[in-house]
Amino acid sequence: MLHGRSVFTRIFIGLFLLLSASMAFASQDTIKIALNYPETGPYRKEGKDQWKAAYLAKNEINAAGGILNKQIELVTYDTKSSAALAARNAAQAIDNEGVKMVFGGSSSAVAVAVSKVCQEKETLFFGTLTYSTTVTGSEGRRHTFRECYDSWMAARAMSSYLKKNFSGQKYFYITADYTWGWTTEASLRKFSGTEDKSVHKGVLTPFPSTDFSSALKKAEKERPDVLVLVLFGQEMANAIRSAHKMGMKDRMQILVPNLTIGMAERGGPRAMEGVVGTLPWCWQIPYKYNYTKGIKFVEDFQKKHQRYPSTSAASAYAIMHEYKSAVERAGSFESKKVIKALEGHRYQLLKDQQVWRSFDHQSVQTVYVVRCKPREEVVKNKYNLDYFEIIDSLPGDLAAITRQQWHDVRRKAGKPTRLEKLPSD
Repeated sequence: MLHGRSVFTRIFIGLFLLLSASMAFASQDTIKIALNYPETGPYRKEGKDQWKAAYLAKNEINAAGGILNKQIELVTYDTKSSAALAARNAAQAIDNEGVKMVFGGSSSAVAVAVSKVCQEKETLFFGTLTYSTTVTGSEGRRHTFRECYDSWMAARAMSSYLKKNFSGQKYFYITADYTWGWTTEASLRKFSGTEDKSVHKGVLTPFPSTDFSSALKKAEKERPDVLVLVLFGQEMANAIRSAHKMGMKDRMQILVPNLTIGMAERGGPRAMEGVVGTLPWCWQIPYKYNYTKGIKFVEDFQKKHQRYPSTSAASAYAIMHEYKSAVERAGSFESKKVIKALEGHRYQLLKDQQVWRSFDHQSVQTVYVVRCKPREEVVKNKYNLDYFEIIDSLPGDLAAITRQQWHDVRRKAGKPTRLEKLPSD
């Protein structure tokens, strides 16, 4: 009996050691990346598209051999668009899961909070859908990169259209009361010449909000020529539908500084008709300008999900592929080496050429001004998603904040005019 137990024990120990060795081998053969995105909350539609595109990119990369022969394992977290929760998620992903990179999100407050955590823990963070100028400006950090454009770039691109069509006219702003809303309104006021708030009035709305009737009534009372909705996701959709029901679109031009196809879809083709906004990418762009990789992404995405990808999806997809490219150029997953490989690197993926600018880590890129098509054109499309007509564009080097302007922003915020040094600097 003792001898039997001894054999059993030896077998058990042998199996345990074999299992442990297999697990160790598996862990050496994979690399973990964290997708920290809004699965629920007011930006959940944008978040869901990030999830879909991230897994599309992961599967493509893994099928091609992974990154430095390691297969990607995605670890996902729901931010609920809460900055505090997103920061806790990032810390957990780094400390408990050992992730090498964090990306995702659809809120600038979230991006700033996660950026702080990742800087402290020396882990790369890529902002996916975050438009506040603070993310790569006053709150810019060495371990943070932003793939999408920012509010400054959007406002610069829209300014020529506004000056041409609405110069000297009266504006009213309805703005989400957090960092993205503040900086977006400030940028658009600057470039549209509407900084005098005694003439071009506005109102801040709590975030999140569902009812915009009070703010819209204040706007209606002022009788502006241009109504600017500095709102995002479901909030913009709620506001635009209310404005449409109130007949405001018949009396004023409505602008939405940062648009996505998901926002237009939630607003609906009737309410969105004629609305003008900007975006860094939409599914029509690759076809209009014959960007082959962009066309392939659109067709692969729609084949899998029976709809077109959004700006949010495109950003998540690009980040995954750009991270792979940078790691392979660096020959390492070490953050400091990957950062060096990213800084100043030019890439072309879903649109024309972009560059990871060295001094602020902003992806400088072309910005597009779009107008929403008539309802009849939108619904002809098989997915009812042909919302945008591209009416103007601005190259990234003309749209982005200059180095001197960035220095001024940093000094005003009491920050150094250089991002944190790496050990190798």
